Amino acid sequence: KISLGAVEGQNNKAKVVIRKSYGFKTAKMLEIALYHKLGQLPVPDLAHRYF
Repeated sequence: KISLGAVEGQNNKAKVVIRKSYGFKTAKMLEIALYHKLGQLPVPDLAHRYF
């Protein structure tokens, strides 16, 4: 028997990102957010600065 826990975890992460992305202007921004979350890429510092 094969455990599908890892796949379910990835699906859950993707669903959370999609839920949080309803205010995004373009689908490209959603794609970037998914890459960052699912690939565990670092978030740039500039994304969190307020000028």
